Amino acid sequence: MKVLHVAVEVFPLIKTGGLADVVAALPVALAEQGADIRLLLPGLPAVMDGVQGARTIIDIGSCFGAMRVRLLLARMPGTKLPVYVIDAPYLYRRGGGPYQDAEGEPWPDNMQRFALLGWVAAHLASAEADPLWAPDIVNAHDWHAAMCCAYVAEHAPTPAATVYTVHNLAFQGLFPMTDWSQLGMASRLMSPAGLEFHGQLSFMKAGLQFADHVTTVSPNYAREIGTHEFGCGLDGVLRGRGGSVSGILNGIDTDLWDPATDPAIAQRYDAERLAGKQACRKALQAELGLQDDDDALLITVVSRLTSQKGLDLVLAALPEMLAAGVQLAVQGTGEPALEAAFRMAEQAHPGRVQVFIGYDEARAHRLMAGADAIAVPSRFEPCGLTQMYGLRYGTLPIVRRVGGLADTVTDASEANLAAGTATGFTFDAATPSALARCVGRAAQSRKSPAQWGAMLATAMGRELSWAGPAAQYLALYGEVRAARAARLGHAVA
Repeated sequence: MKVLHVAVEVFPLIKTGGLADVVAALPVALAEQGADIRLLLPGLPAVMDGVQGARTIIDIGSCFGAMRVRLLLARMPGTKLPVYVIDAPYLYRRGGGPYQDAEGEPWPDNMQRFALLGWVAAHLASAEADPLWAPDIVNAHDWHAAMCCAYVAEHAPTPAATVYTVHNLAFQGLFPMTDWSQLGMASRLMSPAGLEFHGQLSFMKAGLQFADHVTTVSPNYAREIGTHEFGCGLDGVLRGRGGSVSGILNGIDTDLWDPATDPAIAQRYDAERLAGKQACRKALQAELGLQDDDDALLITVVSRLTSQKGLDLVLAALPEMLAAGVQLAVQGTGEPALEAAFRMAEQAHPGRVQVFIGYDEARAHRLMAGADAIAVPSRFEPCGLTQMYGLRYGTLPIVRRVGGLADTVTDASEANLAAGTATGFTFDAATPSALARCVGRAAQSRKSPAQWGAMLATAMGRELSWAGPAAQYLALYGEVRAARAARLGHAVA
């Protein structure tokens, strides 16, 4: 099975969120199970500087507003997976972020930048761009890569099937309908049955409408986005796809996130040697200037600071949480108002609240190892990775029961505690009082060392690697490939 993964982000080259972690880990897991895997990335500066042994596959020439476009083939650092890179300096070689400039404004030519990504993927799928390798499956990730599904659908002879993975439906890639001619597509696609979405062009809709199969990053999120509450206006499109929408829960990199081998933490530990976790807790309190309080429930937040992630709920619930004896350590960046509010909370509660505005990978590992619990109170959450890192490190998640959070965290109800299946604490209403009550349950549970220890053991025993999800993806790829071959009248080797 030859599979091309198309994305903008991949750890360690470019990361703005969990997408980069998935694109780094899933292809490797698929390769370990025998698949022939390659990536396709835009030639952003960090990509051009980070890949190894790049050579030109084809000189494409002028397209999508760029005068010089080349397709390179290189190797990823570390994993050595083959990676195609689109070298288009006019579109990609610039400062700022992958989607926005230094001021946080979207690049005005994002439509051309990411249409080119999808267009090149479609030509690889048709065996035209690289005559020595063509995929059986193209797996496009999020709206940035979604146009490849429409370009493939427009070229009927293309044998490769397309799978479109939605990592976050809220970010849709919307552009003025008046610019549609720059896409090089037939005008019939500029309709509600195609890419048109309330008078705009939607790259997200290109993936949802034209992929052979749509996946999401958790089973529960796949169900949720077919509802008005979570569908972001596209729930009707998703319901129209019927059984060709499914969810496969993300895994995590269990080598990178392993308290038994983690070089970033104060003392390594595992489920049988939990003294190391207590040492990490003491070290974290000292590092952050938190009070040396053994009785406090030390909660961490490692997240984008946005209302989607429910961080306004944390601020609103903070007085009640502190009254219950909580200490809070926060790391992240996001909405300026939330950043400012967390800084003010730190100033108002020295020794109880510590806030770091930014992202530091090693610090994130120390927070994960040293905290008692991790809070993920998201209003919606396609999958979430930090709660799984928490499970791995025995840092019990406190989460809202939505999306992948509901799929990964088993609430400490009386029945689940008795059955030995509890791994954290969940709540339903997106309100400060519901969060505070949930935190209160966690604080009370920690006062019972036997109960808390049993939950740690269950949480740390969860299988969270990519091996299971990779097997599910391979099975899906086989089904989708066979279905497309049947439609085209081809035999599958």
